Amino acid sequence: MSGIMLNLVCEPGPGGKSGKYRGNSKHDRFLGRRHYLEHKGLLKEKQNKKRNKKIQQQKKKKSKNAQLNGGDRSTPDAIFPKFTSCLPNKTNELPSSANTLTQQSTFPFPSTASTSKRDPTHQAAPRTLGPLKYVALDCEMVGTGPKGCNGELARCSIVSYDGDVIFDKFIKPPNPVTDFRTRYSGVRRQDLFNATPFHQAQKEILKILTGKMVVGHAIHNDFKALKYFHPACQTRDTARIPLLNQKAGLPEHQTVSLKRLTKAILNKDIQTGKRGHSSVEDAKATMELYKVVENAWEQKLSALSLSAKAMDLALNQK
Repeated sequence: MSGIMLNLVCEPGPGGKSGKYRGNSKHDRFLGRRHYLEHKGLLKEKQNKKRNKKIQQQKKKKSKNAQLNGGDRSTPDAIFPKFTSCLPNKTNELPSSANTLTQQSTFPFPSTASTSKRDPTHQAAPRTLGPLKYVALDCEMVGTGPKGCNGELARCSIVSYDGDVIFDKFIKPPNPVTDFRTRYSGVRRQDLFNATPFHQAQKEILKILTGKMVVGHAIHNDFKALKYFHPACQTRDTARIPLLNQKAGLPEHQTVSLKRLTKAILNKDIQTGKRGHSSVEDAKATMELYKVVENAWEQKLSALSLSAKAMDLALNQK
């Protein structure tokens, strides 16, 4: 019965192949086929197949996006580390029991909210970190861009807790140098001829700093040159430790130069002469300054940390 109806509907209209009725006949044939498929239930089945295929494609796309979003989000401009490390003591020696009981801990970079509310030098390292190795960092910068207005890394030095040099290299900036700032940086043109490329040096430096307590003077400038942010609780800035200013007989919250602090507290002269600064000398001086107030400063940080936790707990209970 349905076959007869199809033939009737698809029968060409009057006028044969004339232009007026040719379009109508094609439309009638289409409608006839559609009615036939609907009657047999084939049209609905075909539509369901298309719908299922579309849903599967959307699911695959969502899962692929989820995998991409869960990958590495680090940017070339600034590195936010998430690292796993075994943490020895600051004398670089592991106790005998640690060989069998060494634990690995993962420390994500702290959120922006936590670092913006509290000064980086006022954050004690969590007890879960255990005793950390201490290193001191100092960098020298040269100028790039018009009239050397942009400061870029040209030398980096890292010394141990005892003042031994761990890393000291000249580094070639990615951009052409327009001002060597030799009077302050101590860097000359010939020093950068065979210097280590920035990205290679950056990898070597960050490998050393990861998992360490890093001491520096106005250290945010050094991290900026390295295009890196170290965890705040593992950073000690001698330019922002009031106890050092007290030792030097200076106002607590005044920012004092490394040269002035070193002379006042250690009675040593640094950054002398016309050849510029030595990043090794500055790093050693920074570590010596920190060791003068280390015990008192760490105790104060622990007390501040406990009081902050108590305050947070009280606020949460309200």
